[in-house]
Amino acid sequence: MQKSLHAKQNPLSKTEKQLEILSNGIFKDGSLPTFSDKIKASNQFPLQPHKIEILQVNVGYMCNQVCAHCHVDAGPDRKEIMTMETMQQILEVLKTTEVHTLDLTGGAPEMNPNFRWFVEQASKIGVKDFIVRSNLTIILANKKYQDLPEFFAKHKVHVVSSLPFYKKEKTDKQRGDGVFDKSIKALQMLNEVGYGKEDTNLKLDLVYNPSGAFLPTNQLALEHDFKKALKQDFTIDFNNLFAITNLPIARFLDYLIASDNYEDYMYALVEAYNPAAVSNVMCTNTISVSWDGWLYDCDFNQMLGLKVASKSKHIADFNTEQLKNRNIIISQHCYGCTAGAGSSCQGSVA
Repeated sequence: MQKSLHAKQNPLSKTEKQLEILSNGIFKDGSLPTFSDKIKASNQFPLQPHKIEILQVNVGYMCNQVCAHCHVDAGPDRKEIMTMETMQQILEVLKTTEVHTLDLTGGAPEMNPNFRWFVEQASKIGVKDFIVRSNLTIILANKKYQDLPEFFAKHKVHVVSSLPFYKKEKTDKQRGDGVFDKSIKALQMLNEVGYGKEDTNLKLDLVYNPSGAFLPTNQLALEHDFKKALKQDFTIDFNNLFAITNLPIARFLDYLIASDNYEDYMYALVEAYNPAAVSNVMCTNTISVSWDGWLYDCDFNQMLGLKVASKSKHIADFNTEQLKNRNIIISQHCYGCTAGAGSSCQGSVA
């Protein structure tokens, strides 16, 4: 009896606490509608996928950085790493379905010990777009990573790199001292092997996240500013800039609460809600795969432990038809993907 009582009194996990905060995110004055109510008003409920085109695969939460805005809570102390067995199951899905894009993320995906094997095997399948999301500084973190630009070029990998800003102060404040200089050096190394250059077919895109409790400005305007500054100051070229809204989960939610910005930020997201963005959010054509093979509507739901509402819940049991016919699980954090021009891992959607 004592044991049972003790079990009931166990504190909630961090994920459970964050889900509780989000589900109770209707404030005292009742002015914050639920996301489901919002999309019902535009006849878009329940939210359902259009097709399954992209597998976004998190190969592990280990990272050489600890970024303030990281929705994965990644860092050097994280031990969650995808096994080769799970990677083989993903390769089988790529061979037998119409999924045309493989999007590898982390943590720092390059730190998975089977990362290069996985890239080599996946490149043989010939997916239409093969993305690796790199934090850039991993290239300079250790000698064993310094040939990554050449490795990426060999396998025609589409490199998507996070760079908070084109100035040192803002970047280092968000991601740690010395990150900006290392990022610039890594971008120059990628340029040297042809990334971001015309007529090479080696795509190099950058990702911008706001550094505080505010929404990103116009993506095209930001891209213009980034291209001008990086070219002028460091002779760096890149293809596109993706502006991504910080969603109120994980470390960023902790920051919002600690800085007393949570309610204001949620109000800002709701006020910027754009129904035109709903039909193009990434969960309508993407399946997120966790390091242990479980399936989620997006990597934000993955961090909240919200598995897909389908019998097909694991990569080993991947069933395209079942996944196409599911309802997408939504909560208050979904406002982040539908604010303004909308936000996805490919930037603005509307």
